[in-house]
Amino acid sequence: MITLWGRRNSGNVQKVLWALHELDLPHVRERVGGSFGGNHDADFLAMNPMGLVPVIRDGDVTMFESNAIVRYLSARYRPGVLRPEDHRHLAMAEQWMDWQQNAFGAPVTTIFLNTVRVTPDKRNAAAVADAEKRAFEALKIADEHLSRHDWFAGPMFSFGDIVMGVFLWRYLGLDCAKPDMPHVAEWLEALERREGFRLAVMDVPRARDLADWGRIEHEFG
Repeated sequence: MITLWGRRNSGNVQKVLWALHELDLPHVRERVGGSFGGNHDADFLAMNPMGLVPVIRDGDVTMFESNAIVRYLSARYRPGVLRPEDHRHLAMAEQWMDWQQNAFGAPVTTIFLNTVRVTPDKRNAAAVADAEKRAFEALKIADEHLSRHDWFAGPMFSFGDIVMGVFLWRYLGLDCAKPDMPHVAEWLEALERREGFRLAVMDVPRARDLADWGRIEHEFG
């Protein structure tokens, strides 16, 4: 049985939960981090010295870093479901997974931290404006790719779609300008038909401000 440490409203935890659902892997989850605390206890720091979620334990393997966890699970269990067996499609999935983290996930996180996780008087408007511009440019690239492919790995759903799906869903709930992205929108509609996406991501409400975040974490963490 796999154990996952983390809270459900964490985007990085949602990546792992979604992968677990897609792979149909039995697991238990310990609510750790945020208002639940525990992530700076000695036992937790022995698993992840960064004190961050998620962390998983799978038999004799204990690991942190959400993208690495998703890759590990996809390689160890049911190869071909989330990890493409064709080397060309695997290359695409790997490429877009890293692209999401650096090109899209980073600006989305900046917007999120400055519009949801702080009070209005502490927001950095300049940082938000710059992040909005970077997210715009990243989504143009994603939209162009999806104009030619059904999924980020080409013909099949993969772990590359999981990481992008989590952060796009968060981005769409933020109070910021958004570009026209018809092909990304079609891709999102396909994600919304997947049970794993609904359970791990869509079922957790998106926060609009700091008070909303605290309520959602308490009710859905």
